Order: sequence, then C-alpha cells, then structure tokens
Amino acid sequence: MSSYRKGKQLKEALQFARMSAKHASVLLLLLQLSCYFSPGSCGKVLVWPMEFSHWMNLKTILDELVQRGHEVTVLKSSVSHLSDPNKKSAIKFEIFPTSFTGHELYDFFTQWADKWIYMVQKDTYWEYFSELQEFFSGYSSYYLKLCKELVLNKELIVKLQDSRFDVVLADPFAPCGELLAELFKIPLVYSVRFTPGYTLERRSGGLTLPPSYVPIIQSGLGGQMTFIERVKNMICLLCFDFGFKMFNEKWDQLYSEVLGRPTTFSEVAGKADFWLVRSYWDFEFPHPFLPNFDFIGGLHCKPAKPLPKDMEDFVQSSGEEGVVVFSLGSMISNMTEERANVIASALAQLPQKVIWRYEGMKPANLGANTQLYKWIPQNDLLGHPKTKAFATHGGANGIYEAIYHGIPMVGLPLFAEQPDNVAYMRAKGAAVTLDWKTMSSADLLNALKTVIYDPSYKENVLKLSRIHHDQPLKPLDRAVFWIEFVMRHKGAKHLRPAAHNLTWFQYHSLDVIGFLLACVTIITILAIKVCLLIYEKLFKAGKKNKRD
Repeated sequence: MSSYRKGKQLKEALQFARMSAKHASVLLLLLQLSCYFSPGSCGKVLVWPMEFSHWMNLKTILDELVQRGHEVTVLKSSVSHLSDPNKKSAIKFEIFPTSFTGHELYDFFTQWADKWIYMVQKDTYWEYFSELQEFFSGYSSYYLKLCKELVLNKELIVKLQDSRFDVVLADPFAPCGELLAELFKIPLVYSVRFTPGYTLERRSGGLTLPPSYVPIIQSGLGGQMTFIERVKNMICLLCFDFGFKMFNEKWDQLYSEVLGRPTTFSEVAGKADFWLVRSYWDFEFPHPFLPNFDFIGGLHCKPAKPLPKDMEDFVQSSGEEGVVVFSLGSMISNMTEERANVIASALAQLPQKVIWRYEGMKPANLGANTQLYKWIPQNDLLGHPKTKAFATHGGANGIYEAIYHGIPMVGLPLFAEQPDNVAYMRAKGAAVTLDWKTMSSADLLNALKTVIYDPSYKENVLKLSRIHHDQPLKPLDRAVFWIEFVMRHKGAKHLRPAAHNLTWFQYHSLDVIGFLLACVTIITILAIKVCLLIYEKLFKAGKKNKRD
C-alpha cells in the first residue's frame, strides 16, 4: 500500500473520530435501521432490571446491545431511579404507574444497610439469619406488589405482547422477569451475581454446588474449609433453602393466578435459557458448571481514562509513595463521627496521599495528605500507575476493578455478600480483612501498610489480573454473544440439562438405587431358598441312605 493511500486513510479515520455528537447519533440510527434491511441480524430485548449496582452492570450490557443495533426496552416503575429523565438515551424506558411513592425502595435498602452495619452481630449466627429472613420478607413484599401492578396492567401487557420481543433479559434478584417471559412465550436470559445461598442457581438452574467444598454465598467462608467450617456451610445452606421455600409461597400463588395453572416460581425460573453470572475464575473457587451458564465478571471494567486536572495534580504530588484510594460505596452516607475519625486518623499517618470518597462532615482528625470527594472516578483511579492500595467495602464491582488493574485491597465488609467477596480475596492472598465496627486506627494503618509494603499481596493480585485478562473473549462480548445466540436460535433449550425434567428422587437416583437393592434382595432370598432346598434334599437323601 502506498504512503499516499495510508496517509489518506489515516486522515479519513481522524475525520471520523472528530465527528460531532449529532453525526454519531445519525450513525447509530443508521445502524439500527440496517436491522430492517437484514432480517434476523437485530432483535428486540425486553428488560426487567434491579436497582443500584445491579443496574450499573446490566446497563453496560444494554448499551452494547444498542451499539450493535438492537432495540432495548426497559420496564421501569414510576418511582424508579434507573435513569435520569433529563438525559437522552438510546435505551427506551417503558414507565408503568405504581402505588409506591417517593424513595420507598431506596429508603428500605438504606435502613436495612444501617441495621446490618451497626446493629446485627454476624457472629451471633441465629440473629444474623433471623434479620436476613426479615429483610428478604420485606424485600419480597415490595417486589411482589410491583410485579402484580405490572402484570395486572392489561393495557401495558397487551402493548408489550404486540411489540413481539425476541428475548427477556432479567435480574432474578428482582423476581417477575421470568413471569413476563412465560406470559409472552419468549426466551429468558438471566444476568445474576448470585442469589442468597445460591438457592435459585441450585434449585432452578440445576447447578451442582456441593457444600463439602463450595462455600455458600453469605457464609463468609473461603475455599479451604475446616470440619467446623463445613458444618457452618451446611447449616448456612439449610437455612437459605428453608428461607427460599418461605419466600416462594406468595410468588407461587401469584404466578399460578397469572398463568391460570398451578405452578411455582422455581419452576418458571427453571425455564431460563441462559444464565450470565457476573463472576469469573479469578474470583470464584473451582466448582461444577453447566453449558447454559457462563461467567461475565468484570464486564464493566475498562482501561483507565485521564483523571480530572485537580485530582491528577493531587495524585502527582504524591511522588514515589503513591496514593491510596478509600471508598465504601454509595450506600454509606451517614457514617458515625467516631468511625470517621478512626479512619481519618489512620489515613493521616500514611506517607501516601489518600483520595477518600466521603459525603459526611469533615472529620476532625483529617490529615493534610487526605482529600475528600463526594464522587470519584474509581476505575480510573485504580488504573492510575501511582495507586498503591484500595480500601473497599467489598462490593463486587469495586473488587473486579481492583483485580482488573492489579491493586491489592484492604476489605471493610459491611453487609450482603461483601464479607464473602473479601473472604475470597483474602483466601487468594490479595486482601487483608478488618471488622468495620471494631477496628482501631492502628488496625487500619497496619493493614494498609501490609498490602502496600508486603510484595506478596501485589504479586497475588497481579496473578488474578493476568487470569482475568487471559480470556478468549472479553466478558462484555461474551455476554452480548449469548444474548444474541438465544435470539438467533429462539432459545437455548439444547444447553439445559435433563435434570430439569427429573424429580428430586430421580435426580439422586434413589429410584434406581431402590430398584437395584430390591433386585439384590430378591436374588439373595432366592439364592438362600435354593440353597436351603438343596440342603434339605441332600439331608433327607443322606438319612434314607443311612437307614438302608
């Protein structure tokens, strides 16, 4: 190729890169219109989402689907905070009215988060599970009412039915998506991080997760369990299975009423064509998998972008010591003054500069090396070459960003699955764990110094990072591939194991074992009877010969 032609192509590429937002929108519109001229290449996706961090992951997938020309419609209640109405989006939001008002779901979560963080003693096992059951009861009641208002909205259901969607993409943590898929007779794809105790994955998905070596989510256990820990793991599994049964009762009733036939939530959820699990083997411990499950953990991670100028100047002022990123997520907005000062005192003693995401009153012990921000570009900070450590509450999104960029962690788990996430990282040698409620300034200071100056933590997290990056497809590409696969083939029933068609005693081969035992018993009895008969005849013949 001539240098002139190369130069011309480069010039054209630069001109394309400088296209205005208006031209980019036109290009996207043309991409979507191309679906009409190439039938089957693009589809219509109906989405039943979950709020908060679940939505962040789901939206990453939806944005990519839109970029590829698919039409995406998200069902959103009138009180949902999924999107900013002032911002334009290529994603279509179908808003339905609800009797809820204001911030009820947000308030519910924040109140329970505060209770878990400050009041519930996780060491008091039965109290913890009792509170957990109460939480899921309230959570279930909220979504049950929301689902009922949706499916009983006949005008909306008819409108959705007429739209002829190709697939339902849902988060099983917010039930109802599987009911819509069943109503409209279209395939279902789940996007899930986990369900409590892996109950839905095990009972509806058919996933085999032996408690002898697979730590149950929310048990707080790592991959190598002692005998006592295996006992705890089994108790944890039984508790969640019992809670799942209690949770399902009202949902079973609703699904049976709506579908006009006896059914259960678990049965309908079991018809999911594919499960996209927001995890990966860099995070998980090895366990059995199925062909209609795939890992997409870290799909939201991306190379770091430049920081805002004021933040970049602060980071650069750290010199060779570098910076520490401290963030406890968006749910913690009312940290007690005592906890804030414990943290501030520890951070002030570090030679590193510290960027702390914090929304409360300025702590009295705040050091000159620490800057407070109400919001931080976390992924970009973790990808900055001067970042040395990440102090985190243990949310899956933040941990995956740390793995992606190879940053060792200090975990301060607060609630939900965060203790499990941090326990996994600790077991893999990439994190130190502290108790949020009891840690002292010295504890936090020593933990941060350990992960910064002990090279093993950096080496271990870099090993996880290499595993994460060494994949044949990026997690986001894999997620979109499977959704398109399900649309192309109008489902993926050929990937679902036959276990879905078996009863529990058939699944465990109890009928076969019973039959074989019966056969062995009958043969044994017959053999004994034959032996006794032969013995009796021989005995009688011997007596007769003796008399003769």
